[in-house]
Amino acid sequence: MTTTAPLTELRVLDLATLFAGPMAATLLGDFGADVVKIEHPLRPDPSRGHGPAKDGIGLWWKVLGRNKRTVTLDLSRPGGRNTLLRLAADADVIIENFRPGTLEKWGLGWPQLSAANPRLVLARVTGFGQSGPYARRPGFGTLAEALSGFAAVTGEPGAPPTLPPFGLADSVAGLATAYAVLTALAARRHTGRGQIVDLALLEPILAVLGPQLTWYDQLGHVQERTGNRSANNAPRNTYRTADGTWVAVSTSAQSVAERVMRLVGRPDLIDQPWFATGAGRARHTDELDAAVGEWIAARGRDEVLAEFDKADAAIAPVQNVRDVMADPRYRALGTVATVDDPDLGPLRMQNVLFRLSETPGAIRWAGRAHGADTDAVLVEAGLSAAEVAALRAEGAV
Repeated sequence: MTTTAPLTELRVLDLATLFAGPMAATLLGDFGADVVKIEHPLRPDPSRGHGPAKDGIGLWWKVLGRNKRTVTLDLSRPGGRNTLLRLAADADVIIENFRPGTLEKWGLGWPQLSAANPRLVLARVTGFGQSGPYARRPGFGTLAEALSGFAAVTGEPGAPPTLPPFGLADSVAGLATAYAVLTALAARRHTGRGQIVDLALLEPILAVLGPQLTWYDQLGHVQERTGNRSANNAPRNTYRTADGTWVAVSTSAQSVAERVMRLVGRPDLIDQPWFATGAGRARHTDELDAAVGEWIAARGRDEVLAEFDKADAAIAPVQNVRDVMADPRYRALGTVATVDDPDLGPLRMQNVLFRLSETPGAIRWAGRAHGADTDAVLVEAGLSAAEVAALRAEGAV
């Protein structure tokens, strides 16, 4: 980075695993925060071994662990507990996702942490929150996707509910946690005190599902599965081209819907009274889909995309990751970054989440080896070489 990143003076202790908490810490690290990843000496973050690996090195960890220094610490041991309190004294944020009561069992609850540092923000990410009947149950993103209503509205009509093939609820919760942490830090500027962030995986994904709660509250409306169609406008779907590829069409705006129907040779439908609203068009989805689908099916992808572009209508090819890596749109935005990694050499991954004109973020390094920075971080915290050696003898690091 050629300028000072906006979170450079922020110190974050990442105690979390799989995946929301660590992702929140990654997002903070991308914009300069000094993130110290703390893992058990014998049981590293499972993301190190999650998914495909190259030469025995987990690739997901290279992304999730980027911009983090790695330290080993057994928090259940007296030496580990005391060391964490020393680290917390100079930290701004701790992110953890143990089951409620676990930190308290180790003598690291909010009374002890806030006594060590009254300005500390403690972000607690769990499946079901810190209180309530499910608080102590194991919680994962899949359960949040099911309980929130996401799975119930995802999939084809009459087919089973569909879960996403990636950590959607965890990712949304990671974004929400980073936002919550920065909100708590903003409050600290006024109060001088830190506080607890209590975030349940259930809640952020429920928030992004839109007005479903209000629809039900006011109308008793329960959204059903509609596949790729929308209950609110049409035509909206994926369509197969003559050369066997797929494209996605959206007509959320009335003007775009009209352009599409003129393009596919059905301007007569625009004059129908029901065409004037998204809800009206949605009630005639079969007719609209047939017109758009037949037109697209008679043409190759390149022609379809070019004709939609000339008509100023909204369309995109359905891309896989190979397509994304070659897409000039992402290249122009710098969305994919290349990181020089000591283990794997040049390594491509998603870049930082957004661009700031004056204080940009950056990927300074990919995920490091388990415990690679233990000695450096502990010495920075004021521990002597003898104290570090004693922690090793105890098995605390």
